[in-house]
Amino acid sequence: MQFEESHSFLNNKTGEIVLISCEDLSAAEDEEPFEDLPEWEQENRLVANDVVENFDNYIELPTKYEVNEYEIMENFCLSVSDDRKQESLLRAIKGKGAFRRFKDKIIDLDMEEQWYLFRDDCFKQIAIQWCQEHKINFIE
Repeated sequence: MQFEESHSFLNNKTGEIVLISCEDLSAAEDEEPFEDLPEWEQENRLVANDVVENFDNYIELPTKYEVNEYEIMENFCLSVSDDRKQESLLRAIKGKGAFRRFKDKIIDLDMEEQWYLFRDDCFKQIAIQWCQEHKINFIE
């Protein structure tokens, strides 16, 4: 899961995934002192400092912009063999509010399980491709 104001990294030495706020990352890059911060903020800053100082040990995870959920949703619609259901789903994803209408429509059409299996498989394929691109071993 990705958030607007943060970055997620895989530490390729430890296998740990870290989430760092843009604010902490910027402060680490600027070498701002952090001794006066609360303990939890100091811990976050130490992680951000490690990413900045040892950047070769980290690989940024795909952002929400690189994982196109709308495209996944559209591909699901196109994969539906029943023409009536397919058209209904394709209409639901047009325009503002597409995600909400799509969710409502898959419930109406009793296709939730089919959708979640499709979506999970797409996420799995994205993860496998990302691991292969970065030469990271993975277990299916």
